Amino acid sequence: MEIVLAESAGFCFGVSKAVNLAYRLSQNNNGKIYTLGAIIHNNAVIEELSNNGIDVIENIEELEGKINEKENCTVIIRAHGIPKSVRADLDKMGVTVEDATCPFVRKIQMLAMEKYKEGYKIVITGDEKHPEVIGINGWCENSAIIISEPEDVEKLDKTENNYCVLSQTTFSVVKWKLIIEQLKKQFDKFIYFDTICSATVKRQEEAANVAASVELMIVIGDKMSSNTLKLVEICKANCKQTFLIESSLDLSGIDFINIKRVGVTAGASTPDHVIREVISKMSEINTNTNDSFEALLEESLTTLATGQTVKGNIIRVDENGVFIDLGFKYEGFVAIDEFREQPNIGDEVEAIVVRVNDKDGEVVLSKKRIDSKKNIKAIEEAYENKTPVTVYVTEAVKGGLVGNANGVRVFIPASQLASRYVSDLSSYIKKNLEVRIVTFEKGDKNRVKVVGSHKIIDEENKARISEEFWSNIEVGKIYNGKVRSITSFGVFVDLGGIDGLVHLSELSWKKIKHPSEVVAVGDTIEVYVIKFDRETKKISLGYRKTEDNPWNNINEKYSVGDVITGKVVKFLPFGAFIEIETGLDGLVHISQISSVRINKVQDALKIGQVVEAKIIEINEESKKINLSIKEVAPIDPVVEEEPEEAEAEAAEEPVEETVGEAAE
Repeated sequence: MEIVLAESAGFCFGVSKAVNLAYRLSQNNNGKIYTLGAIIHNNAVIEELSNNGIDVIENIEELEGKINEKENCTVIIRAHGIPKSVRADLDKMGVTVEDATCPFVRKIQMLAMEKYKEGYKIVITGDEKHPEVIGINGWCENSAIIISEPEDVEKLDKTENNYCVLSQTTFSVVKWKLIIEQLKKQFDKFIYFDTICSATVKRQEEAANVAASVELMIVIGDKMSSNTLKLVEICKANCKQTFLIESSLDLSGIDFINIKRVGVTAGASTPDHVIREVISKMSEINTNTNDSFEALLEESLTTLATGQTVKGNIIRVDENGVFIDLGFKYEGFVAIDEFREQPNIGDEVEAIVVRVNDKDGEVVLSKKRIDSKKNIKAIEEAYENKTPVTVYVTEAVKGGLVGNANGVRVFIPASQLASRYVSDLSSYIKKNLEVRIVTFEKGDKNRVKVVGSHKIIDEENKARISEEFWSNIEVGKIYNGKVRSITSFGVFVDLGGIDGLVHLSELSWKKIKHPSEVVAVGDTIEVYVIKFDRETKKISLGYRKTEDNPWNNINEKYSVGDVITGKVVKFLPFGAFIEIETGLDGLVHISQISSVRINKVQDALKIGQVVEAKIIEINEESKKINLSIKEVAPIDPVVEEEPEEAEAEAAEEPVEETVGEAAE
């Protein structure tokens, strides 16, 4: 009889972390220790912890009766987590709290709280009575809707468009996918986060694959364990002869006669030693093999060799490095300087075995080595597939920039930075730049020469934006654009990579001398398309709003015969323009100003002068209004008196001739 063991059988990272914490506290604590609820769903482990002085309490009310002021009291929060309010109550009670909440569960709790505060209605897929689900719900004010089947989607309010869907970490992957598909059919708008634990996904996939390849399937785990029951469900769907057992004692009730191939998996709450006992018992039953399946199990889970690639979750972090859970026997160590970003407990790490220390049960790992290989391979694939990569620019050198893409050195020539010439290379330092790999050459000792081009991507983006823009443009379409430059005849507006012109006359309904009177470079303005030419790529835009046109409903505002008060704004040889309101001028002909004939408008009027005038004509079609001042109060020119001509010299007075007596 061949036995096929699923690789991911047994304790998951979160459970292992919680149980190890409990055992460690039992050895180093002088006070009383409690777990708030069973630390895992496994009676054997609970009994063993009880023998080590760790008791289970179901709620904090029960804890209140056990607190002794003279004795230290420690409460362990199990891997399933607890509601926010319960944690607050524990803090108020003054007990020491050791939080063993699984990091993956903690992430869901934070998501529930964050999205609830953002106004989302939280939906959780899972078992409403499961402590993990109860705990998550407690981080969104116990307002979540709990569903467990695809048909439960029908219960959701169809008018709600703000659902955020999360999942219990041990929920069925198959059901999760079916529920999401059903939600997509029912709702146009909702968000979801696949929060099923990666270890759970892997365990379920392995269980399904193993069950499909054997005649009989054994699932080891507690009958109260949610994830174990899901494994049973998955295995039964692939192998009719599936049995759930809690220990090796339950094997006696299973008939292995004529069974040639048996599969074995175990729930996340199943201790290693229980799996070993089951395998050992099956080894005794399986008399047709010379191999000890207990030895095979030990070998498959604990044998490590230099150069081997391993994966595991981070269980703790200190100033020197990161410790990785690699299985039943070994704990891996990676130096802290091999991480580019802050490592977090619960993160999965892939690394290469550098050295195995059997004495201390520690394995020295290198994340950098495997990262380097993976990153170089990723760059090579990006080169072959012409896929853009993100480069973090570190320095400017002669001829270009140097940066790295996930640790791989990339050179970007200055000529490949942009479509236009770039004079200041330093402006790119400490910034991310998307590039296309144009050169990838392998050298000795795993060295590579990599050259990238941002110019190619820049030009492709411009071409794509241009094609999309010109295929969608139409007269009257509104855009939000940024004023790129100002000229005497108008402003050029960037519509998102494409420029359009707002002519001076289209900036305002009132007469302006320069565009700077209305807008400034950098302003974001709303414009609309007046006309465009796809061949010449020219676009005429309007900025002034139609609804602001002073000629709208002109006949409702003014009538012939109305007397208006306006300001003289402009002189012409034949008359003057009077501003009736902003953007609306009327013309007074020179003959309609004064009661006497005048040679120049300036003889009677001044710019800025306020006058009264009568409307004598409104021509809506040609947008003209004619006015008359003289029909209201004519303004006659002021003529200075000319000095009177000097009177003509008086005529000479007649000379009276005196006729003397004739001389004798």
